[in-house]
Amino acid sequence: MTTAPTAHAALTTPAGRAAAAPADASTRALLACGALAAPLWAAVSLAQAATRDGFDITRHPLSALADGGLGWLQITDFLVAGILAAAGAIGLRRSLRGAPGGRWAPRLVLAYGIGMIAAGVLVMDPADGFPVGTPDGMPASLSWHAYGHMAAGTLSFTALIAACYVLGRHFSRTGRRGSAVASRAAGTALLLGNGWAMGGGPAGTLTLAVGAVTAMLWVSAVAARLLRTR
Repeated sequence: MTTAPTAHAALTTPAGRAAAAPADASTRALLACGALAAPLWAAVSLAQAATRDGFDITRHPLSALADGGLGWLQITDFLVAGILAAAGAIGLRRSLRGAPGGRWAPRLVLAYGIGMIAAGVLVMDPADGFPVGTPDGMPASLSWHAYGHMAAGTLSFTALIAACYVLGRHFSRTGRRGSAVASRAAGTALLLGNGWAMGGGPAGTLTLAVGAVTAMLWVSAVAARLLRTR
């Protein structure tokens, strides 16, 4: 009487290894996309914030960089980073399959990526003196795409906060307490930074930028860690 070979046995054969190699390579490529998403977005955004005339990060959200003659840079930044984050979500799903949080963390990261793409397509209105020549203060009325940008931002930030907390649960359940604390801290940084900005707190756009970059970089760091372990 013979028994069917196990999955482990199949993978130890030359044919099994050959079949597994492309799948593992594609997963590594997807995780690399996720690892690159946040550093790319942060670097391009902060470089513009430091060099664009009239931009003040304590008054203007990083999304405002999509306005003006050089706005295409930030629009592209949103689109590319969103696509990379969405691809990374697929890599996370493959890598975390069967682990605590392995179902919801990738879904939330995917929603965050989709929100970034939508935020790039739907540009906010010029306001509060930026770009140069724009009157101070908020416009009397907002365009449909400005409302769409706010909705996309809400989707992306909410999903990103939740993803950090779900990843915190994952790390806690798998015995990595330091990573669990870091993950929850990253989510809390965005939660508080966004809440402070929405409440009209002083330098709210700065606290929002710090929170968003922190949470995004953490998700990318998780993707990079999984990439190193494969």
